[in-house]
Amino acid sequence: MAVFDTPQEAFGFLRPVCVQLTKAQTVENVEHLQAQLRAVGDSALQELQQYVLFPLRFALKTPGPKRERLLQSVVECLTSVLSATCVKDPGLLQELFSELSACLYSPASQKPAALSEELKLAVIRALSTLMHSAYGDIILAFYQPALLPRLGFAVSLLLDLTEQEKSKEIKTAAVHCLQVLLLQCECGDHPRSLDESEQMELGDLFASFLPGISTALTRVITGDFKQGHSTVVSSLRLFHKTVGFIMADEQLRRISGAQAMPAVEQRVAELMIHRKADWVKNTGAKLALLLKRIIECVSIHPHWKVRLELVELVETLLVKCGQSLVESASPLLKALVSLVNDESPQVQVRCSKTLRHLADQQVVVGSRAFTDILSENLHSLATSLPRLMNSQDDQGKFSTLSLLLGYLKLLGPKVNLVLHSMAHLQRLSKALIQVLELDVTDVKVVEERRWHTHELSASPEAPATARPWNHVQRRYFRFFTDERVFLLLRQICQLLGCYGNLYLLVDHFLELYRESVVYRKQAAMILNELVIGAAGLEVVVEGLYAKSPQASPEDLRDSITAVLEEYTSQENWYLVTCIEAEEMGGEFTVQPPGLPAITSGAHTCQVASFQAGSKPSPTICTMNSNIWQICIQLEGIGHLAYALGQDFRLLLMSALYPTLEKAGDQSLLISQAAMGAMMDMCLACGYDSLQHLINDNSDYLVNGISLNLRHLAQHPHTPKVLEVMLRNSDASLLPLVADVVQDVLATLDQFHDTRAASFVGVLHALLAALAQWYPATGQPPEQSVGQEDSHWSRRATLEKGPAATTATTTTTTSITAEDLEQFVLNYLKEKEAAEGNVSDVDDEEEAPSVPPEADESDRRPDMEPPLPPQTQIAKDVMERCIHLLSDKNLKIRLQVLDVLDLCVVVLQSHKNQLLPLAHRAWPSLVHRLTNDDPLAVLRAFKVLRTLGGQCGDFLRSRFCKDVLPKLASSLVTQAPVSARAGPVYSHTLAFKLQLAVLQGLGPLCESLDLGEGDLNKVAGACLIYLSAKQPVKLQEAARSVFLHLMKVDPDSTWLVLRERHCPELLTPPHSSLCPVRLLGAPGQQSPFTANVLHLLQELP
Repeated sequence: MAVFDTPQEAFGFLRPVCVQLTKAQTVENVEHLQAQLRAVGDSALQELQQYVLFPLRFALKTPGPKRERLLQSVVECLTSVLSATCVKDPGLLQELFSELSACLYSPASQKPAALSEELKLAVIRALSTLMHSAYGDIILAFYQPALLPRLGFAVSLLLDLTEQEKSKEIKTAAVHCLQVLLLQCECGDHPRSLDESEQMELGDLFASFLPGISTALTRVITGDFKQGHSTVVSSLRLFHKTVGFIMADEQLRRISGAQAMPAVEQRVAELMIHRKADWVKNTGAKLALLLKRIIECVSIHPHWKVRLELVELVETLLVKCGQSLVESASPLLKALVSLVNDESPQVQVRCSKTLRHLADQQVVVGSRAFTDILSENLHSLATSLPRLMNSQDDQGKFSTLSLLLGYLKLLGPKVNLVLHSMAHLQRLSKALIQVLELDVTDVKVVEERRWHTHELSASPEAPATARPWNHVQRRYFRFFTDERVFLLLRQICQLLGCYGNLYLLVDHFLELYRESVVYRKQAAMILNELVIGAAGLEVVVEGLYAKSPQASPEDLRDSITAVLEEYTSQENWYLVTCIEAEEMGGEFTVQPPGLPAITSGAHTCQVASFQAGSKPSPTICTMNSNIWQICIQLEGIGHLAYALGQDFRLLLMSALYPTLEKAGDQSLLISQAAMGAMMDMCLACGYDSLQHLINDNSDYLVNGISLNLRHLAQHPHTPKVLEVMLRNSDASLLPLVADVVQDVLATLDQFHDTRAASFVGVLHALLAALAQWYPATGQPPEQSVGQEDSHWSRRATLEKGPAATTATTTTTTSITAEDLEQFVLNYLKEKEAAEGNVSDVDDEEEAPSVPPEADESDRRPDMEPPLPPQTQIAKDVMERCIHLLSDKNLKIRLQVLDVLDLCVVVLQSHKNQLLPLAHRAWPSLVHRLTNDDPLAVLRAFKVLRTLGGQCGDFLRSRFCKDVLPKLASSLVTQAPVSARAGPVYSHTLAFKLQLAVLQGLGPLCESLDLGEGDLNKVAGACLIYLSAKQPVKLQEAARSVFLHLMKVDPDSTWLVLRERHCPELLTPPHSSLCPVRLLGAPGQQSPFTANVLHLLQELP
């Protein structure tokens, strides 16, 4: 279709359809006109604007009811015309505005008309388009006092639609239309800017609408969150633009008290507002109430765009209306500060920029500077903080603490003005102490125990670098559950440490720490974060004073030393964490006399002090509280190390030993916290791993262990230190701890009846380490360091030579008598040198001395060389285990059996030492196997399997005589029980015992090379477990027994299986031979059939 660019052509083209629409107002005619308009150019349509608008306006003004579909088509067509042209006639602008506004009004109800949503939306868009189409000064002619009622009518309609409509699209469009009417539109279609006089006139005119606009928009903004964020954002934008325009300080300063009112009708004059000082004051007070409601609602709005618009509102009103809205300054700043820590990055960034802009512009609100208001607000908040923390819910606490954090960020070093006031510091600290109170009533804290010794070692999959310094254990607080509140509290304490006087804060919270046991955990948490903040670790400085932390390295070191000494003091480090009889003698972990304890009340924990010498029974509340206190102090040690960095090496002597003690604690939480603290020490002090940390400080640790072992009653946790060291080190530690191990064994001999449990754990760690460091050959790994490497290597070679010679039938040997003699001489010589008995004469000048004749007679070719250190230690430990096997405490017997098993592993290549010890241990081991608790039987059978694998023939007759009959009898007796049992039986101890015996019997029979009679006993006892009625795992274990029996005596095993089930008839190879008759008839099905057939197929 051709485009008509000239008015004449366009007139001829549009005239027929315009005439037709004037005659008949139908939807089809309107749509036809709109289609024709697409072929007309904008310049031609501008000339024919009123001609084309006439039929459309006629359709709107025709009396009588009209169809909504027709009205909608007319309004949409009118909108398309206005969007392509400019309105240059003031009269036309006013008439169109009135006609469109009338479409939304119902005279009968005097409310917005009940129209369809589509029609309402079309009319609202038409009004916006009309105001945008006004040309040049025409728009200003519309805003005259005489037209105030007409404009107010439209504003009221649009506000009613914004409040009452449910459609989000209509609400947003109505707010946007209001922006256009009030000349606050941001679209840029009004290129002409207003001069000062025009702004003054419009400000006076719009002041008449301010009460209605502000109250209606406040109701919309504070309405239900479900109305959507777009409506709230648009309403906030309209609110602050309108208020910022009407209440602008720049306008109000130019208003004189004697300004003449414009000459208008009386009815209009009553609507006019003159913005005098009294009006400004009263309006500012009323707006302050509305702003308070808006801030309370919007600051917690779930959508970040709404909170972002609140930042814009605050900036606009503080910058433009600082004098007129002086009463609102404090709430506005409070809202801005609370959003500094918003969860949305966009809001945080915008808020920080706004605050920096306000500071750079040196904004003055009333007669007070910006930072003075912040300081006053912080004073006020510190005063009311305890009450707020006690009365608010989690969301309220989060908002209040966000506000406090914002003040700290913005004030920076000026926060000391508050901290130097003792009253304010007391209220601030008590509020933090109060809100950080832990819930210590959960029994799970005490129940979580460290049962497995491998938890004492650092996992290689989780290196120290994977644990950030700010990692803390999950805690449950009494007065809040939201994790965000705890994160805010940590940030607050860090900023206090960053900007505050570190000496003052540390002294104050240490005083609270000592003041009451109720405050200790909270004060310790605060102290930990203060140190982190003072060191500037992860503290984001984004306020008005972006500068480095104030604390000097000397101040930081002194403060950390004071905190560390307090944490590791006797009364704060050794607290009761459990009550359990570790030994037969009833060894209890008790609190030192005179220490305060916590007793459990109905809903909380009450503080109770006991007199010196009394031993109160600790409650669950007491032990939970103590566990958390130790954990917090351990985490604090990690934080202190990270804060000092390499300088913490000077404090390692004070911190490492106590931390190792707690790493061996039976409480899982304490053990984990201690391991984390040592990882932090590694990172801070530059150690590659926990092993490197321990090895580098092992001399100091070993010295402490040796001294404390002499006073075990005063230092009962000493064995735990050695245990943790052994589990986190390597073979290079053995030369240093060899003497300490002997001290441990001597102390065990002295206290075996009261403190055996503590030492058995150390022995287990020691033997587990030896088994790892010196694998099956008994030789040290290549990376072992120290001068004794050459000795161990030569001794291992000498030990291996005779063993190999004994195992063979030849008489040749690689070790001669001369070699052995030279080895002994070298050993004695180096031993003398190690003891300091060194001659002044050079070795080269020394004449070879002739040994006495008695020595020559003592030297024999078969003389045993000195044992390697690891072998000697294992031998000494095994001797102690033999005596402890009969201990009355089941827990100790179980631990001793584990240690005994490891001793056998370490001594497996030294049969001359192992076999005599096995002979001595055998009676006690048999007693454990045949007449003890099922748990002990399980462990003892594990030891028996290990012994059988290493001792072989040495145990055959003993096993067959003392153990096998009872094991076989037990299996036969228990078989009917397991056959009838249900699925729950697999969780019982009896099932586990059956399974362990069946799984171990096969390897034992093979390693001991049992005879036919004994094999038949084993086969007879295990045969019944091939029944399909038995649990599946027991069937599998029984099959494994027969697989091992096949390797020892396949013929006998074949016969036993055939006797149970014979798959086919056995035919003699010759007719002269009698047929073989077996009990298992061919073709006969039984519960044993499947398993027997499977085993027969496995026979070679």
